[in-house]
Amino acid sequence: MSVLGLMIGGEERAASNGGTFERRNPISSEVATTAAAATTDDAIAAVDAAAAAFASWSITSPRERRAILSKAADVLQAKANDFVAAMGAEIGATAGWAMFNVGLASDMLREAAALTTQIAGEVIPSNRPGSMAMAVRQPAGVVLSIAPWNAPVILGVRSLATPLACGNTVVMKTSEICPRTHRLIVEALNEAGLPKGVLNAVSNAPETAAEIVETLIAQPAVRRVNFTGSTRVGRIIAESAGHHLKPALMELGGKAPFVVLDDADIDAAVAAAAFGAYMNQGQICMSTERIVVDDKIADAFVAKLTEKAKSLKAGDPIAGKTPLGCVVDPTAANRIGQLVKDAVDKGAVMTAGGAINGTIVQATVLDRVRSSMRIYAEESFGPVVTVVRVGSVDEAVRVANDTEYGLSAAVFGRDVNRALAVARRIESGICHVNGPTVHDEAQMPFGGVKASGYGRFGGKAGIAEFTDLRWITIQDGPIHYPI
Repeated sequence: MSVLGLMIGGEERAASNGGTFERRNPISSEVATTAAAATTDDAIAAVDAAAAAFASWSITSPRERRAILSKAADVLQAKANDFVAAMGAEIGATAGWAMFNVGLASDMLREAAALTTQIAGEVIPSNRPGSMAMAVRQPAGVVLSIAPWNAPVILGVRSLATPLACGNTVVMKTSEICPRTHRLIVEALNEAGLPKGVLNAVSNAPETAAEIVETLIAQPAVRRVNFTGSTRVGRIIAESAGHHLKPALMELGGKAPFVVLDDADIDAAVAAAAFGAYMNQGQICMSTERIVVDDKIADAFVAKLTEKAKSLKAGDPIAGKTPLGCVVDPTAANRIGQLVKDAVDKGAVMTAGGAINGTIVQATVLDRVRSSMRIYAEESFGPVVTVVRVGSVDEAVRVANDTEYGLSAAVFGRDVNRALAVARRIESGICHVNGPTVHDEAQMPFGGVKASGYGRFGGKAGIAEFTDLRWITIQDGPIHYPI
């Protein structure tokens, strides 16, 4: 297997010290990818290449940027089979999940292409006669993007598309878990016609991640940081960005609540909850982790959810015979097992699942979960959903908000106005009434509150994140100065 190099200044190169690292398949343990392990010198070189390309890229016309991003969407889709193979080998993703990633990521590139003519300012009335005052948005500079492995094409593209549309250049620190998958994104954009140095990619060994990230953030040319990943790592990156006074967009962990009111359509709620809990083995930041259900319908709801969960078998994603694949590595499977055991030991009722074989974790339902159990508060990031029974709407809202996280949420109820009133009380950046917690669209403002981060990807909200707003005036006529 060939070594996947770094992409710096439009050229593939080995690490400056010749170092490499391996990513192994989560089921077979065979080597999936061997990639260059960047040094700090390599990281600096990537930023220097992006900085050198910024002067010309930042003044390209919207038409030119739009054409490249639109073509990149087509190139990305043409590489669909490559993405399926890479995601299957590196993270154990099913073909369906990989194809969904490619489809939504292509939409994100097209949406970014459309944004190129929406980077607008305004003329503001001035108190000074003869003065025309303008608020103008300009590209910020070099953007550092750090995307995770769980939805690698969607989140990888999201970290790049709007920054490039706004006229920034980018250094992508690819995930140690899916370096080949992320590299395919970079190749698609470069093949679409990005000038050399506009988009650079740096891969690193897991043990050097902290040093590489700190080096990248510290470079003066880096003007923005965007990170999607765990809250634990996000806190470290946010502290570093704050130390260097770099604005950062942080999309972090989640513990999405799914509130089922007493008038909910139970069948519809079960279908949405199962999709939200088990899609991609629950390894999505928006995954449904906590179902908060009214006592009046809890027995009926849990019975149907249990039946649904038992029908969703997990297996080897390469074989393609089951709707669910594997979790990312044995460590994740072990952690999930410990959370389930702790809950059952403390009185939770496991109505479905619980079986773990290597990295294959079956869809699990834990009923009658209480706050004393670890899984009540800790993000499981696996195919496990908990059920908390409540006696009133106020209690449902309290339980839904009883978490440090605040990314996505859902509320089910036939009385839409009542359900919407509950949705407004939930502390989350995203909330869907009568829809699943897992839902993303390229043009929507995506992000969370509390420990789920800050800032927004998507649409015009993304433009504000990746541009500088400047006040520029043109002054005409005589001006009286007091001295």
